[in-house]
Amino acid sequence: MKVLHSWLKEYLGESTPSALDIERALTFHAFEIEEIVEKGQETMIDVKILPDRAADCLSHLGIAREIATCSNLSLTHDPFRETVSLEPKTQSVTVTIEDDTACRRLAAAHVQGVEVGASPLWLRERLEALGQRSINNVVDATNYVMLSLGQPLHAYDADKLSLKDGTYALTARRARSDEKITTLAHEDCVLNASIQVIADGHTDVPLAIAGIKGGAHAEITEATTALVLEAGNFDPQLTRKAAQFLKLPTDAAKRFENNISPDVIPYALTELVRLVIEIAGGSVRGFVDLYPHQEQNEEVRVSLVDINARLGLSLNTSAVSALIDRLGFSKREESDAWYVRAPFERRDIRIPADVIEEVGRVYGYEHVTAVMPNTVALTEIHAQYYYSEKIRHVLIAQGFSEVITSSFRKKDTIELQNALASDKGYLRSTLTTNLTEALDRNMPNVDLLGLSRVALFEIGTVFGKTSDNHDVSEHVSLGIAVRTKQQGYTPKDDAHLKEIEEILETSLGGPLNAKIEHGVLECDLTALVGTLPIPHSYEEYVTPAQVVFKPYSTYPFVSRDIALWVPEDITDTHVRTLIEDNAGPLLLSIRLFDTFSKDGRTSYAFRLIFQSSERTLTDAEVGESMQHISAALMGKHFEIR
Repeated sequence: MKVLHSWLKEYLGESTPSALDIERALTFHAFEIEEIVEKGQETMIDVKILPDRAADCLSHLGIAREIATCSNLSLTHDPFRETVSLEPKTQSVTVTIEDDTACRRLAAAHVQGVEVGASPLWLRERLEALGQRSINNVVDATNYVMLSLGQPLHAYDADKLSLKDGTYALTARRARSDEKITTLAHEDCVLNASIQVIADGHTDVPLAIAGIKGGAHAEITEATTALVLEAGNFDPQLTRKAAQFLKLPTDAAKRFENNISPDVIPYALTELVRLVIEIAGGSVRGFVDLYPHQEQNEEVRVSLVDINARLGLSLNTSAVSALIDRLGFSKREESDAWYVRAPFERRDIRIPADVIEEVGRVYGYEHVTAVMPNTVALTEIHAQYYYSEKIRHVLIAQGFSEVITSSFRKKDTIELQNALASDKGYLRSTLTTNLTEALDRNMPNVDLLGLSRVALFEIGTVFGKTSDNHDVSEHVSLGIAVRTKQQGYTPKDDAHLKEIEEILETSLGGPLNAKIEHGVLECDLTALVGTLPIPHSYEEYVTPAQVVFKPYSTYPFVSRDIALWVPEDITDTHVRTLIEDNAGPLLLSIRLFDTFSKDGRTSYAFRLIFQSSERTLTDAEVGESMQHISAALMGKHFEIR
């Protein structure tokens, strides 16, 4: 949720903390902050709202209330605590709900005499600072109120609706099978009975996809002079499924699918009418409201003993009472407990643990003392985990790197009913294919990494069919892969794997029964563990040596080979040092890849890797470094081959 600091100030007044203080307060008590950006005269704060708080915090008012709660401030202006009514009533508009589980509330206002045009500068600047495109003063007003209070709204051109006996009619109903609607963005959508629409009650023409997007039929234009303003509350699951089916992830859908309260509607609709009249003129003829089953948050009983026990604190009654007040919850005290009721906009407070969590986060989790739990004696050693760890330690000691590849494939044996993507429609039946692909991807970087080979392993689940082909079977598999040549597989790779297999068999105390093919070894680890001795204790964990991480360059590297004859008593370390001292700052690594002696002399061949963290190197730059190296070597009377 992107909010503007100046907008928050309308609710918090002069006591509004700075953007950095807001970041600190929300981070430690409520939400993460994605970023703070200066946009012209505005400061934009991007707050990461989690689903449990989306019902009340996808709005400037919701964020302002959280800031006030976390900072122990009071809102100077809180629309939800004011008295509003959808008055005067009018018979010029009627609303109907066909399914009150799908549409929980529907209200509308009739406004006449408006003049549609450009929005005032202050409104355009605020919307644009949040990445919203200004359309016209009426549509901008609906977006502005949604961003202010969290309730999506929609405006219809009244003259494009049918009029019967002096009355306009809106109906919330399920769409007909294969019913079509063109949205305001000129998207043609084919609907079905699981999708809800707002329709013209006289002609049954769909006017909007309920809770998601308006239709083009009653679009607001500069010729519009009369409005029907609509505010509804729609079932979260139906809205989410409809938005996903239609591929319309709108701001409105995001709010409805998180179950905003129907009681927000009067505040939002009256604010919309006020703003439209302020910036577009006109007058309100009246309101209509249909709310079949009024909702109210239930009281939640919570005791001081429970709060302290769950949080590991020793708060007293007055401290907890003050924290509940800061949250804006009403409460009544009875015996040793409080009966707490959250305000209507808070849809997430249902059980005692919810209240306790709120008390804990506002008080501050940093005040909760860490306590080491009592150790529990192990009753059983997990054999598969034990041997998996043992295999990891052996392979890592032999220079192998562990990889984790995708369990999904484009084609294989077991097909998914609901594919995650076009290339992820099947479950893997082997690790071999994935490891072969990993070798292909990593081999070009061998020189950059200063390695003579790519050596990988994976421990993961694979899937197949049972012997009768009626069910899915699965087991954990061990895959080990080696490649030594850029050109691809060579028989030498299998020889390396055979050596590793023998090392593992010696360490584990049993045969792997593995299959080696084209540089990849694979065995059924689940079956293997069943043949190995039963472990009676876990091996002691040895803390690894300190590892220092640093970012890698995103620019291409350049490799150069240099071979030379030196006297027999000259070591490769001496030559390496000489090269490093004269190569300059672009030399990333150096690796000896060949050596032999003949006639009292030794030949060394080194592979040099050059790379910059700032730019792509040119041949001239690398050539200059190589000239310096050659000059230094020849200065020692070494013969460059």
